[in-house]
Amino acid sequence: MPKIANLEIIPFRLPLKGALAWGKFSSMNLAEHALVKVTLENGVTGIAEAPPRPTIYGETISSMIGMLEFLKPRLELEIEDTDAIKNVLASVPNNNVLKGALDMALWDARAKVNSSNLFAALAGANSNIAVSYILGISDASTMIEEARRVIEAGVRVLKVKVGRNYSQDLAVIQELQTQFSSFGVKLYADSNETLEPESAPKILEAMRNADLLYVEEPLPIRQIRARSELKKLEILPIIADDSCFTKADLIRELDFDTFDILNIKTARNGFTESLEMMELAQSARKGIMIGSQASTTLGTVHAAIISSRREVTHPCELSFFLKLERDIVNRMPKINDGILNLESLEGIEIDPDFLEMHRIKP
Repeated sequence: MPKIANLEIIPFRLPLKGALAWGKFSSMNLAEHALVKVTLENGVTGIAEAPPRPTIYGETISSMIGMLEFLKPRLELEIEDTDAIKNVLASVPNNNVLKGALDMALWDARAKVNSSNLFAALAGANSNIAVSYILGISDASTMIEEARRVIEAGVRVLKVKVGRNYSQDLAVIQELQTQFSSFGVKLYADSNETLEPESAPKILEAMRNADLLYVEEPLPIRQIRARSELKKLEILPIIADDSCFTKADLIRELDFDTFDILNIKTARNGFTESLEMMELAQSARKGIMIGSQASTTLGTVHAAIISSRREVTHPCELSFFLKLERDIVNRMPKINDGILNLESLEGIEIDPDFLEMHRIKP
């Protein structure tokens, strides 16, 4: 089997159709991401998207470049020596997004070495995947208009970011329900850890009364016992995201029984750990969805492959490409009445001219 000969990062920048705001303070108005490229000694390459999120994981493009240089000599291994590769990546703490992208790029290269592709290697039986769209915090009119645009593009589930002013959040949610329920649109909320234990039950009751499907991370993740107690109340199903960055985190959260649905993000877990977390969650009879770290189309395709597996039970965040003004791929996906067809994604690949146009130069 060929060895890994080179690793590189290709940064790029894409404009968004308006800012994405979440949590108490975080926001972004550009997708400043990178491609992680693996080259084997026989010339075969694998590629994946790495979306650094300094306010979530503490990673930047510069830090990923530095860490990749550290890992290069340690990853001069045969592409099929998966245990050794896994041990090298595990030897470095944190750096979630870089390691996730490296894992996916290695899977891509490995599939090509075996005259296959990621779809054949990883896809499940469900080729029609229900999708959701991340609707960021803004003024009511902006949120309504953005919702209208993506619903017209085929979205039927909205993940509504909340947490800066809950009375305003609930008013916007009610307006979204009023305007779009006739389209069959369903909503859920993402609190990004902004509630307090004392007020959380009442606010979750208001969310339930507003016909929300579930709520993501209502309480700060360090308040493990409070989150476990809130889950016991069974007011509204709770999604785990920030509390389950890694498989080790998931084991802890299952031990405390803090959630109902697990949001797995291939952007931070790669394919290998995503599959391991999926197996654990299913064994614990938890629901599963696949999330997005505001990924562009390449990251969406990779997340969609995992989303097609039978363990996935809830709509997946596979529509962030609708937030992009432009992309670096040869064609864009299409959503039809809330469904993304996996087979339609085959053949989507990086367009070298578009990549060069949006590449961040040193």
